[in-house]
Amino acid sequence: MKKIVNIAIFASGSGSNARKIMEHFQSSEVGRVVVVVCNKMNAGVIGIAHEFGVPVVFIDRKYFYESEDLLNVLGRYGTEFIALAGFLWLVPGYLVKAYPDKIVNIHPALLPKYGGHGMYGHHVHEAVKAAGEQESGPTIHYVNEHYDEGDIIFQTSCQLSPEDTPEDIAIKVLELEHKYYPRIIEQVLLSQK
Repeated sequence: MKKIVNIAIFASGSGSNARKIMEHFQSSEVGRVVVVVCNKMNAGVIGIAHEFGVPVVFIDRKYFYESEDLLNVLGRYGTEFIALAGFLWLVPGYLVKAYPDKIVNIHPALLPKYGGHGMYGHHVHEAVKAAGEQESGPTIHYVNEHYDEGDIIFQTSCQLSPEDTPEDIAIKVLELEHKYYPRIIEQVLLSQK
């Protein structure tokens, strides 16, 4: 019997990508979500985790950056792989080293453009609009110790029209994120077995 990989989701926000990942892996023979790590007490992802019966661990900035105890917590859940889903903090070196090529993130633009510190959510879509880009889309990449600089795993794009607002761009890109992120995570897990 093939071993099922235990996945931790790190999330800060509404949790729409986290929901898609949990849905996808609910009946998967490849992976399962065992814990959600969250840095905001009022994040929408908390309710979603409860819906799926997934425990939530809260962290604050000091704990995340000044202690390595999170490794023990992840270990208690048997975490073998981490998916960032709207998690806005830079992942510290100790975590990257403990999970080499086992942490992935999704960015709402075609990296290497529109990445880096402060480039998330509406900031990205506003920059894409301001630049007059004709296409945009999500980038799924491995996580290293720098914002949005890990090796790219997958990109897909959608056409933009001059009339599209940043909000329109966000809707188009999010639709692609929801469609592809869980599938690509599964492909990565399969490729690493």
